[in-house]
Amino acid sequence: SAQDKNALHLYSVNGKYLGSETLKEEVSDMCVTGEYIVMGSLQGFLSIRDLYSLSLSISPLAMRLPIHCISVTKEYSHILVGLEDGKLIIVGVGKPAEV
Repeated sequence: SAQDKNALHLYSVNGKYLGSETLKEEVSDMCVTGEYIVMGSLQGFLSIRDLYSLSLSISPLAMRLPIHCISVTKEYSHILVGLEDGKLIIVGVGKPAEV
């Protein structure tokens, strides 16, 4: 992050540059799970991106407060989001019938 420019860069295990994506928000925490990157921002958005293309998998979810931490359950069924005011938001992952 430098002067209101934030970017996510992707490198291979061997250090080869694979691509990047410019971000509108300032990332406060991120978690890599399976084939996805789950990110939280200081602007209060929860984003899920494809690990290989860095494109958004779904539209960012507005949490209305800065996100301080993110965790994903080991079954990948829920995302736990810690907000600035101390609240813990639990987001179900999958189709509505599965959640």
